[in-house]
Amino acid sequence: QEQLVESGGGLVQAGGSLRLSCAASGSLFRIAAMGWYRQAPGKQHELVASIWNDGRTNIADSVKGRFTISRDNARNPVTVYLQMNSLKPEDTAVYYCNTYRPVDAYWGRGTQVTVSS
Repeated sequence: QEQLVESGGGLVQAGGSLRLSCAASGSLFRIAAMGWYRQAPGKQHELVASIWNDGRTNIADSVKGRFTISRDNARNPVTVYLQMNSLKPEDTAVYYCNTYRPVDAYWGRGTQVTVSS
């Protein structure tokens, strides 16, 4: 059964770094394009980074140069990472992973990232 579990969030000062992990259980995620999303209070989900199974990545302009996405298909479960550097207060949100075209049933609890100024 497909399940996504995010971890690695926390409270960090502006300029700091965090690495988020997404444990993706289920054979689908081994081949699916994956994305990291974030949702700030009162806003919709925003796609910040995506990665295809061949390693291609795409990073949103709002975080380009600061965030990188990677995946480890050799792990069980498959794990997708989001490395976040030079964090800004506007990066504060709950971060989720999902497939590149998100499926409602796959949304997990997310992991809270709070960046203080």
